[in-house]
Amino acid sequence: MLASVITGFGGTELFAVAEIPEPVPGPGADVVDVTLAGVNYADVHRRRGEHEKPPLPAVLGADVVGRRRSDGRRVAALLRSGGGYAQVAAPLRRYTVDIPDSVPDEQALAVLEQGLTAWHSLHTLGRIDGDDLVVVTAGAGGVGHLAVQLARWAGARVAALASSPAKREAAIALGAHVAVDSQHPDLGTAVSRALGAPPTLVLDSVGGKTFEQLQAALAPFGRIVAYGVAGDVANTVAVDDLMTTSTGVHGFWLQRVLDDEELYRSSAARLFHLAGRGVLRARIGGRYPLAGVGQAHADLESRATAGKLLIDVRRLT
Repeated sequence: MLASVITGFGGTELFAVAEIPEPVPGPGADVVDVTLAGVNYADVHRRRGEHEKPPLPAVLGADVVGRRRSDGRRVAALLRSGGGYAQVAAPLRRYTVDIPDSVPDEQALAVLEQGLTAWHSLHTLGRIDGDDLVVVTAGAGGVGHLAVQLARWAGARVAALASSPAKREAAIALGAHVAVDSQHPDLGTAVSRALGAPPTLVLDSVGGKTFEQLQAALAPFGRIVAYGVAGDVANTVAVDDLMTTSTGVHGFWLQRVLDDEELYRSSAARLFHLAGRGVLRARIGGRYPLAGVGQAHADLESRATAGKLLIDVRRLT
């Protein structure tokens, strides 16, 4: 099979298409002929050798859609050890879900991993309700644009943060009531003015100064859910400050959902149901051939894209 492989850690130029053996499924795994693979920021960190270093040579890619060889069914799967940028994958059955006929491949791929993060950040940790004033950072990004739609569907008033007018327009088109420049020097004040009052729930994937400003802007009893650190700057939270402001900080890691197979499957089914009804519509930010994985990573890192990036592994160039 063909795959996009890295043999070292560093820049996007490391990706090269190579012929490698098909993966051999271990216990509890299936063979899937991949049609599309997703590009996620976690793959960028792995390519750089940050946080975790996969054994080399490595095939990255954490989510795929395709057909299961055993029965020909369309499936979506999460690959916790990578392997998605290839024509064949061997995901564990516990991380593999059937795709309803009403949901196209690209929508299934786009709403699964990012949708799970958006859903559980909003509902499981954020405990969103219709009275909330919600801020979503990277509101036109892979998770953010789904979180905007889910928050709007829950009845909340939603402010999306984005770095360009085009991305802010996209967030408005997807349901955000207002959109704010993510580079505003006084971000907390800007979002409070846009919402008409201090936010009660913030979803943050950026960290650093953005996290600090939005945490400080929270209304009493508000909460911030951190699910990423795209800015590569970690934050320290003072418990005394939380007590004084009566606010809360939560962290989300998708693996905790995957540890509970029933929760994972029920959450995926809910997202596919909403996608099938047209309530949740994933925006596709780019579609690349197998030889274009490096370009997809470069585009993701540049913050030039909006929505989910896909790799069509059936196309070489």
